[in-house]
Amino acid sequence: MAWLVLVLSGLLETAWAIALDRSAGFTRPLPSAVFGVTLVGSMAGLAYALRDIPVGTGYAVWVGIGAVGTALVGMLALGEPVNLPRVACLLLVVAGVIGLKLFG
Repeated sequence: MAWLVLVLSGLLETAWAIALDRSAGFTRPLPSAVFGVTLVGSMAGLAYALRDIPVGTGYAVWVGIGAVGTALVGMLALGEPVNLPRVACLLLVVAGVIGLKLFG
C-alpha cells in the first residue's frame, strides 16, 4: 500500500508543479487553489508512505516521479522541446527510480 500511495503522491507532485506554473505567481485563483490542494495531498501521501519506505528511497522515488511527470507534461502539452537527449535523460531518471525500488 505504501508504494501505491508513494506513486500517487509523485503524480500529485506533477500536478502541483504544473499548477504552480499556471498560477502566474499566485495571481490566478483556480491554478493557485489546485496548487495548494495537490501540494498538501502530495506531502500527506509522501508522509504516509515514509512510515514503511526508507526516507532516502521514498523521497528519491517521489521526486523522480514528479520530475519525469512534469517534464513529460511540459513536452507533450506545453510545447517544451522534445529531443533525444532530453528523452534519454528522462529514461535515466526512470531507470534510477526502478533501481531504487528493486534494490532498496
